[in-house]
Amino acid sequence: MEFTIDQIAQLLDGNVEGDGSTKINRLDKIQEGTAGSIGFLANLTYEKHLYQTQCSAILVSENFQPQKETTATLIRVKDPYIGFTKLLETYQKITKPELIGTENPSFKHESSTIGANFFRGAFSYIGRDCSIGDNVKIYPQVYIGDQVTIGDNCIFHPGVKLYSGTIVGNNCEIQAGSVIGSDGFGFAPQADGTYKNIPQLGNVILEDNVSIGANTTVDCATLGATRIGKGVKIDNLVQIAHNVILGENTVIASQAGISGSTTLGKNCVLAGKSGIVGHIQLADRTTVGANTGIMKTVKEPGKTFLGYIGMDIKSYLKSYSIFKKLPLLENKLRELEKKL
Repeated sequence: MEFTIDQIAQLLDGNVEGDGSTKINRLDKIQEGTAGSIGFLANLTYEKHLYQTQCSAILVSENFQPQKETTATLIRVKDPYIGFTKLLETYQKITKPELIGTENPSFKHESSTIGANFFRGAFSYIGRDCSIGDNVKIYPQVYIGDQVTIGDNCIFHPGVKLYSGTIVGNNCEIQAGSVIGSDGFGFAPQADGTYKNIPQLGNVILEDNVSIGANTTVDCATLGATRIGKGVKIDNLVQIAHNVILGENTVIASQAGISGSTTLGKNCVLAGKSGIVGHIQLADRTTVGANTGIMKTVKEPGKTFLGYIGMDIKSYLKSYSIFKKLPLLENKLRELEKKL
């Protein structure tokens, strides 16, 4: 790939400050770039690198004001992070070969259909009565069970497993090793202290534009469906239990876990290692910080939660009742100090 800075600015609807004729042939980090590369500055924490970078061009925001002179040509765009993402997408399309057709050995049952412009990698498997749309990429060792429905423009990276009955919308991408539709954790305690397996008869529905990271698991419902809403983005190593419902555009970071039959509203954020107990609801735009546990329903939209300490439950509940009163106790203490 080789473009002039002016051509890149035109692609991004940006304005050039400097030599627009300079040629760019690669993308790089602002702190590691060399001549011929382009970087971006979206977080001002990295502004110090702007004045030292060897990049030939840097994407910056429209209203950014440099504190010093820089040797790099600036391309002013509305959002440098989004602009750089667009460049990465363009670079990927140019440099990544288009995979078309079927590699052997692979298997597709005769009752299943697949649309135009598909790719099926070696050792992939497609079961009975599946319906798969156009422009779908199925990489090696992907397993697609019976009666699976897949929309257009989906990508399944190596080793993905879609259990029977799974429904996947359009423009979804699932990274390597993820398992969609495995049995939920359902066991009925018996009188003798053992547990009896509860059949999991439901499925998983992924709506349009869902992205799922590597080695993430989404369990099927006991009855009905585990549903992942439109635009949801899930990181690597996340556990979504049976009958969970995730609202549109929710984002979940690595090692988070959601217990069964819990519903999250739209645009929620779960940070790394956060945990949600079962059978509760989180309102729209709820944010849960890293290592935070949510143990009851959140009704008010837009709330943020942080902090979790593991301890004996009786001691914890007593301590928590006091902890909530600390601001009030502090005010009373200050009042007493003034009187004294």
